[in-house]
Amino acid sequence: MSESPEPTPQSKAREGPKTRHILAGLVLGAVGGVVANLAWGKTAALANIIRYGTEPVGQMWLRALIMVVIPLVFSRLSLGVAGLGDLHKLGRVGLKTMLFFLMVTTLAAVLGLSLVNMVRPGVGLSPEARQRLLTTYHQEANPSNAVLPRGQFGIQTLVNVVPRNPLAAAAQGDMLGVIFFSLAFGVALALLPSDRTKTLMEVLRGLGDVMIVIIDLVMKLAPYGVFALLFTVAARFGLDLLERLGWYILTVVAGLAIFEFGVYPVLIKVFAGWSPWIFFRRAWRAILTAFSTSSSNATLPTTLEVCEDSLGLPREVCGFVVPLGATMCMNGTALFEGVTVLFIAQVFGINLPLSAQIVVMVTAILMSMGAAGVPSGAIQVLILVLESVGIPGEGIAMVVGVDRVLDMCRTVVNVTGDMVAATFVARSEGKPARIA
Repeated sequence: MSESPEPTPQSKAREGPKTRHILAGLVLGAVGGVVANLAWGKTAALANIIRYGTEPVGQMWLRALIMVVIPLVFSRLSLGVAGLGDLHKLGRVGLKTMLFFLMVTTLAAVLGLSLVNMVRPGVGLSPEARQRLLTTYHQEANPSNAVLPRGQFGIQTLVNVVPRNPLAAAAQGDMLGVIFFSLAFGVALALLPSDRTKTLMEVLRGLGDVMIVIIDLVMKLAPYGVFALLFTVAARFGLDLLERLGWYILTVVAGLAIFEFGVYPVLIKVFAGWSPWIFFRRAWRAILTAFSTSSSNATLPTTLEVCEDSLGLPREVCGFVVPLGATMCMNGTALFEGVTVLFIAQVFGINLPLSAQIVVMVTAILMSMGAAGVPSGAIQVLILVLESVGIPGEGIAMVVGVDRVLDMCRTVVNVTGDMVAATFVARSEGKPARIA
């Protein structure tokens, strides 16, 4: 499209496989797996193909994504908080922005959890298929009432948020501990003089950039990884699990659509004083770019241009709110993570009481702030959200194959949220749009 931002050499280097290639891997894996299950479901030949072929290929690809989680979250969150050093200059603007981000992201997480509890897309798997799932993913807990102690929310949960040893927390997958240390590290960076932190900030940026490049390299193999994962799941569990996946996709897409076309219009009208129709009509270029790229970072130049030119918002407001939102305002990601965690728990037959769901909500909100603004950026951190409430992290293999389609949709919600926040901050500062 002529209106899309000109790709930089760096972005060209990061281009992964076309969406159609990933979708082709998804469809071929699902169809091939179902056919294999129907024709040779209990044969030794199919079991060997899965055991020595598709399963190790899919798991290696998935592990390659997971291995960057800790350094990526640490660098992203630390830099994001350190960037709030601008609050000393912008004062109330930064505070308003962060409070708005937190409020809207919480709304998204609550909506996602409410929908998945109402629809229950993971419920209905046959006992035999569920037992095979539990055996496959080495879940030893009793599925009728299994929730690990770390999934309980209480005073000890709050105590455990502060890690004794951040390196041990990272090694053990204690994501709340990693998040706390990352936030504390970022706050300390923001409080120190810039001349003393410049080198360390560059190191953190470099670390984050290296992790993104690794993700990009891994994503080049996405069509093959997705095919292997979907074939393995479909060949083992047949149409039964694929039906559950269909309901899961509908639940996520419905939640994102409700937020995009139901919640945002209310926020636009109440907090920004805009007509939702006018807002969406002027913001369509950024929304379309977000859908096609699946990347908040790649959409950032277009989002800034739309905010300043099409929406007519002050340049100083857009320059602060939009880049910060591309890192810390991930409403669609928070909704997606909440739905996915509960869906996988339902498939496994693991009961997550309200206390554990509170942990899911809080962790999803915080983890969404650390998700990379690149295609499939949420997948790398989602496994740790799962493990924070005692769900086998390997269960992510059930949904990673269909993530590309969902990623396109949730990026739209993420980017729209950045623009809504900018309109709110501009109005609250008495700087309404020039052409509102």
